[in-house]
Amino acid sequence: MTIENFIKEIPKAELHLHIEGSFEPELMFKIANRNKVSIPYSSVDELKAAYNFNNLQEFLDIYHQAANVLLKEEDFYDLTFAYLSTVVKEQVRHAEIMIDTQTHTDRGVPIEAVVHGIQSACIDAEKEFGISTLLILSFLRHLSEQAAFDTLKNILPFKDLITAVGLASSEVGNPPTKFKRVFEAAVKEGFIPIAHAGEEGPPQYVWEALNELNIVRIDHGNRSLEDDLLVEEIIRRDIALTVCPLSNLALCVIDDLEKHPLRRMMDLGLKVTVNSDDPAYFGGYINDNFIAVQNALKLNKSDVYHLVRNSFSYSLLPEDAKQKYLGEVDQFYQKYG
Repeated sequence: MTIENFIKEIPKAELHLHIEGSFEPELMFKIANRNKVSIPYSSVDELKAAYNFNNLQEFLDIYHQAANVLLKEEDFYDLTFAYLSTVVKEQVRHAEIMIDTQTHTDRGVPIEAVVHGIQSACIDAEKEFGISTLLILSFLRHLSEQAAFDTLKNILPFKDLITAVGLASSEVGNPPTKFKRVFEAAVKEGFIPIAHAGEEGPPQYVWEALNELNIVRIDHGNRSLEDDLLVEEIIRRDIALTVCPLSNLALCVIDDLEKHPLRRMMDLGLKVTVNSDDPAYFGGYINDNFIAVQNALKLNKSDVYHLVRNSFSYSLLPEDAKQKYLGEVDQFYQKYG
């Protein structure tokens, strides 16, 4: 079996995925027409041409613009089911989906429509495809601490549907300490804490996420490598990094995939996973990310196997579910590795 087919067929989990970032242009136009919402692009091709970002903020501007067409429970269902229908073909067995309720409630969309639409799609996808999911509520760091507290309060009626809280959106200028009290309150409610850190922000932000937010997983974490003591601490705490290669390239975090730090992270002993982040905007879903970074860094089947094992080991699944999926991965590797 070729390395590319090995990547395509091995069972895997996706741990870093913003559901709004899976909004393909074709579906965007369909829902916009259904809801009679205008978007400032005349065609799918024109919209795709706008996906040429110089930094995180340029992407976020279009990301929020696109989200404006999502108004009803049906819209969030269609968005989520489309993502799950796509990745199950890429042998994704489990997906941990980040949802940005603030993006929608600030526009007057009821939080019930967001959560129930997404959750209904997850339930139907599990019935139809066997894929498991869980939801992560992302606090948007460019908004205020009070806005995050309001979001936490609003999500509590749905707390049995949400597993974790995270931190997303514009990183620079919005350090993790800004949300220390919100995370403390969220943990008291039973949510698991994770956070984006060290994508564009400095290593200090990763330290803050670890020590002030007490996170159990780091989203991105690229700039952790600038601080040897930080790398040692992440390893000591056995915390994984959810790395997103094509996202890093699209947002100019790196200028060449051959310079991506994933190989160095692995060599240092960091636990790394490969994910798509916002696949509709950044050039591909999880298999595209694996194949691109494999080509750039000359990863072998053993490397891919260990990356995939990490995706289940550092998921937020119960231990018995982790072991079930890890057994599938091991069996696949024994046969095709």
